[in-house]
Formats: sequence, C-alpha cells, structure tokens
Amino acid sequence: MKKTPIIYGQTIDDQTRCKHYHSKRDIIAIKFRCCKKYYPCYQCHNEAEDHPIVVWERENFLEQAILCGVCKHELTINEYMNSERCPNCASEFNPGCATHYPLYFE
Repeated sequence: MKKTPIIYGQTIDDQTRCKHYHSKRDIIAIKFRCCKKYYPCYQCHNEAEDHPIVVWERENFLEQAILCGVCKHELTINEYMNSERCPNCASEFNPGCATHYPLYFE
C-alpha cells in the first residue's frame, strides 16, 4: 500500500484545508516542484520555506503532483487541470483554484 504524503503548512483539518483556503471544496494539496513537498496553497509554502516557488513546466504535467485531501489519491497535473472532481472519490474541487494556476504551473 502506498504511503500517504505528508502535508506541510497551516492545515486545519485532515482534508488539506488550510488557514488561507478552507471552503468545502478546498480539498487539494500541491507538490511544489521546488521542494517536492505537498502544501495546501502557495501562502502555506511561502510561510514555511525560504526559497521562491518554481512552477511546473508543461513537459512535467504527467507528474503526480496533486493530492485529493478526501481520499488521498494522487493525480497528475493534467488530470487535475482537466477535472472538476477527484477521479477516485468524486469529491468536488474548487473551480476558483484555476485562478492560481500561474503560481504553480507553466
């Protein structure tokens, strides 16, 4: 059985919601390319790390870098960017997260 990744940052529950983003649909964590650590959001990353965020390049969008906080399924960046729900448990993702894609993805 695959081990669930550690979620860093200011989480407020076991579904990866954080002090910055905590609506019902804020249920993903992102593996940051720069440090290979999962954080709920860019603010959590910036508060904990002493390096700038490095975005994922398009050629790496097949990398598993998104974690569903509900079922702990890891998605590729492409899967996440092309879904409204987790393909494993059908939990809804926050569509507003797309406005932050440039902070994480090329």
